[in-house]
Amino acid sequence: MKRLAALVVGVVFVALPLPAQAQVLPGGQADGYMIIPTRPRVPRNFDAGFSIYSAAWPLLLRYPGNQFQSGLCGTWMSAQHAGKRPKNLYSDIEGGLGWWRGTRFPTAAPKFHLGGVAYNWHRIIDAPYSADWKHNPRAGYGVAQLSPWLLFPPDGLTLKPGTNGQLFGYGYLALPLTDPQATTNGKHVPMGNHCWTLFINTRNFKGPVCFFTPYFWNRSASTRPRLVGKLLDSRWALANKAYQMETQYLPAAVSKINNGTYARLGQVSFPADSKGRSVLLNRLMCYSRKALWGPVKIWFNGGPAVSGKLGLSQAFEQTFSPVVWSTWKLYARGIPKSQRARLPWQHFAQAFLPDPASYGFIWNKQLVRTGPYGTCALLPRFYKLLDTNKQAKWQAVHSAQVPDGTKLKAINFYGRKWRHPKPYTTPDGPNSSFKQPGPAAGPFYAHLSDGSVVTYYWYRFEDQPALLHADLSQAERDKMQTRAEMIQRLWTKNRQYLPPPTQGTLADLDPAQVVTPPKGLAIGYVPIVTRQQWAGKRMAGQQ
Repeated sequence: MKRLAALVVGVVFVALPLPAQAQVLPGGQADGYMIIPTRPRVPRNFDAGFSIYSAAWPLLLRYPGNQFQSGLCGTWMSAQHAGKRPKNLYSDIEGGLGWWRGTRFPTAAPKFHLGGVAYNWHRIIDAPYSADWKHNPRAGYGVAQLSPWLLFPPDGLTLKPGTNGQLFGYGYLALPLTDPQATTNGKHVPMGNHCWTLFINTRNFKGPVCFFTPYFWNRSASTRPRLVGKLLDSRWALANKAYQMETQYLPAAVSKINNGTYARLGQVSFPADSKGRSVLLNRLMCYSRKALWGPVKIWFNGGPAVSGKLGLSQAFEQTFSPVVWSTWKLYARGIPKSQRARLPWQHFAQAFLPDPASYGFIWNKQLVRTGPYGTCALLPRFYKLLDTNKQAKWQAVHSAQVPDGTKLKAINFYGRKWRHPKPYTTPDGPNSSFKQPGPAAGPFYAHLSDGSVVTYYWYRFEDQPALLHADLSQAERDKMQTRAEMIQRLWTKNRQYLPPPTQGTLADLDPAQVVTPPKGLAIGYVPIVTRQQWAGKRMAGQQ
């Protein structure tokens, strides 16, 4: 009897199932680049600026917090050099549509930032008068307002709520708003007169908005002789640019369990029409100096007026290759870079080129679901890691194939507590350049759909703080005033400037940003935002 009891106990012990031991790894995320393949190469002489149309849409259906950082399709514009770029020299304009960790008033739709980077990141500016005024105040004076019809808040240009796949047209073109100077900061360091000007094409605003002052770039050369003549104040733009979608953080989680490694990605969305097609980028244009720079220079010197419309005769239009090229990886903290597996984009999508000027995706309906009202494509959320002989890779799986023990199904990426953001402010001391000589009218207020209210004043163009800090004499600023008034009289907000898109419809800016000058201030004056703060309640389009 004792032997039989022992045998029974032994059998029962062996038959017990082993519990699944899940380990959710800390610091899960996805990041990488979506690289847009272009062709052919652009001739070097198309170096006076560019324009593109980028689709605007909510990349995540819900905002997960300020760790979220991703651009949509855009580019980087740097100075052109003979041969390779000089060593230890990074400076460019790399803004566009997206979400940033520094965003204080987030929206479902992206915002637009300038993204000006002075020498080796010493100064960065994302909007006129956006800066860390306590630690790096000079960065906030690097961009001057030109348009009398559009507010540019420090948190970025806000799009109309509900934007999903419409095209946002923008570009930077050099204008000779200043004259070349022989000195910078009192030193014999020449400064160029390339005022790289932001042009926008949306449904409710078109035309030039603001420009980088030459001093924003050349200030670095005044203390670093090796930089003289190598920055965007005097150099023309690199004609061949990279067009990419840079994603630095998407929320994700990775869990290891007995029978494998699984992951969950936050719900990523792309715009899609009723046939499951997405147009993400349209009409990549590069311009020669004869397109705008030369004619405007003649106009400023007494020649015929220039309409500002960019024709195709002095432009070079790039087309696309039918290739999907992504480096998106999903991983957790502590996993070596060599072991971080890519998401299987080749399974999700194929390239879609409805015409030579357009690039987008056709989605795999077996893996990519249709979103609300059929207006978006939703990428798979769950994945299993496959370990092949060559390298590990993720495979999209249905939620039913993910063991409950992974705990991935219960994860909430969006449960963060909402906090009232800090306001953006500008120097308000009595002797600051915002007060001396000061505005001509104000304050005025605009309530934006991102939940903020902006305070703005009307300044005479040459008296705005950016030009008072641009290393210009009174005579030079007076000359700029005359040129700005010539532009404001003729280049109104409802005319065509950039070549129109070949596909889709234009996006709308938040209409609260489009303003009407007060009586008597329509020409020669500009609206300057001096404060942006939380309005006290959540508004349409905010998450």
